[in-house]
Amino acid sequence: MNEPVYLETGDGHTLAVYCRGQRNKPAVIVCHGGPGGSINDASFECFDLDQWFVIAFDQRGCGRSTPFASLHNNTIFHSVSDMEIIRNHFNLDSWVVFGGSYGTTLALTYAIHHKHRVKALVLRGIFLGRDEDIQWLYQAGCSYFFPTHFESFKAVIPKEKQGDLVSAYYEIFKSADESLKRRAAKAWADWEMSVVRLIPPDDLSSIEIKDSDISLALLECHYFANHMFWDDDNYILNNVSTIQDIATYIAHGRYDVDCRPSGAYELALHLDKCELVFTEASGHSGSEPNTQAALTRFMKHLETQ
Repeated sequence: MNEPVYLETGDGHTLAVYCRGQRNKPAVIVCHGGPGGSINDASFECFDLDQWFVIAFDQRGCGRSTPFASLHNNTIFHSVSDMEIIRNHFNLDSWVVFGGSYGTTLALTYAIHHKHRVKALVLRGIFLGRDEDIQWLYQAGCSYFFPTHFESFKAVIPKEKQGDLVSAYYEIFKSADESLKRRAAKAWADWEMSVVRLIPPDDLSSIEIKDSDISLALLECHYFANHMFWDDDNYILNNVSTIQDIATYIAHGRYDVDCRPSGAYELALHLDKCELVFTEASGHSGSEPNTQAALTRFMKHLETQ
């Protein structure tokens, strides 16, 4: 990774912002997943860097943004404001907004609030952030496809609290037991990583607890235990009319059990200028070859617009 530019938010956070490509070309902003993920070299793989000015940033509390793993002033609406800080820093009138997984949630929320700044949306693995989507992943649904991995995820929680795993994990993360918090973060992150690909990785047996495990687990649980900090469980679909005429391109893995394909279909039904592609032989991950090919094709198409 190249060295980031650091931008102050004015409310206690500093954002790590990465730029690649040509400054005189159309801009695209990349929203990573999680919450609690981060930017890496793979974040730039779908772009022709001779044709785009690509901006990517580590969201609050993760990657190289500071303070690390901070929950202070850390909601989706803070990230929407951060994107405006970044846009203004580069003196951009508008840009293409690109996001994967939770990054689609952030991209869509940003577009709802700043419609006239969005030239197009390019989205992978739609996550609408509803309670039903969270329950599917962390309570019952995805667990039917990966029962042995789910048992390991549940094992951290006493049986009497397993009826609400997100709340039980959040209780741990808010506690003073640092050892248990680290063990819980590892279990949470391992569960997440075990379900994102069509063929699960075989390298989850490592006992090392990485910073990325901690930020992913802590921030996801923080957002999901607090119902995304929305006052409407169906926030995106109930506000999507605001952006229904924005050109939107969606690639969603046909066999994505992390974020169900039905969510992408529901979203597409509300959009007037939407191309939805269910990529075959693909799970949730943006590294699935057919999904990556679709995203690359979308960006190539936008070069001519």
